[in-house]
Amino acid sequence: MRQVIRNVKILGTGSFVPETIYTNKYLETIIPTNDEWVQSNLGIKERHIASPDETTSDLAAKAGWDAIADSGLSVDDIDLIIVATATPDRKAPSTAAIVQHKIGAYNAAAFDIAAVCSGFLFAMSIGTQYIASGVYNNVLIIGADTFSRIVDWTRRDAVFFGDGAGAAVLTSANVTEGFLAYRLYTDSSHDNLGFTVPAGGSEIPITPEVLEKGLQYFQMDGKAVFNSAVQALPRAIDQVLEDTGLSISDISLMIPHQPSIKILKKTAEIIGLPFEKVMTNMDRYANTSSGTIPILLDEVKKSGRIHKGDNILFAAVGSGWTYGASIIKWG
Repeated sequence: MRQVIRNVKILGTGSFVPETIYTNKYLETIIPTNDEWVQSNLGIKERHIASPDETTSDLAAKAGWDAIADSGLSVDDIDLIIVATATPDRKAPSTAAIVQHKIGAYNAAAFDIAAVCSGFLFAMSIGTQYIASGVYNNVLIIGADTFSRIVDWTRRDAVFFGDGAGAAVLTSANVTEGFLAYRLYTDSSHDNLGFTVPAGGSEIPITPEVLEKGLQYFQMDGKAVFNSAVQALPRAIDQVLEDTGLSISDISLMIPHQPSIKILKKTAEIIGLPFEKVMTNMDRYANTSSGTIPILLDEVKKSGRIHKGDNILFAAVGSGWTYGASIIKWG
């Protein structure tokens, strides 16, 4: 999307993470891993884990409430709810419909999208277009995942993920503020199974044999993820810079998905952005998939680091491979 009919801005943000924390030191006691290696290679020290009675919709609803309160609106003002998640409560109904019920936003339409770690960025672009076209006025976008439900806690790759949710309320803006550009991509031309959850869909339904093989857990090729990310992220970022006529020096802050510290450092090096402008919180939350960008956005915004007129860059890459970037001039 290069141009909108109505400008669209972020009016409020929110986030929520579960109370339980698994540190790297704790994981050393249950899986073959090493705290020093995880910190130096991934940038992760700990992650929040949902309790057995907490669902993705629980986290999403709390983040949504927080974002609505921050926006100054009421739940009755919300026209649409989009939840980006790879770990829905159920196959049906949508997690967004469950969130609608939990927060009482009965005036809103609601649906889910699935783009894994790129999910929030994709959902935000959809919400922007609904507002830009005049169909809706206030859209609640939520990125929420409970990857602890699809982690095999006997494998060393259990260190990568945590649980959490973040949200943003989008609304119309004046001509001097708001989203300037989006670029979204899906590249399945190579190995689109570098990250996958084999079972649970129509291809491999859940059976006792499937559970015994552990096919309900995520499978990841770490090298493929790194190589794809450090190619895809700079490509998307360069394109939104070209679309807007901005240079990398015009970017005030980058709020990216949190795949690993090495991926973000390499991306910053390629695009020429000083790493102090790259916001991170993976040390405390690990990779929360669809929740990464909105949780980080909420923290950065509420810490006072974003100012009126700042050009904020968002970027993400996820399974599929889905990836993209966007730029907003903060209002």
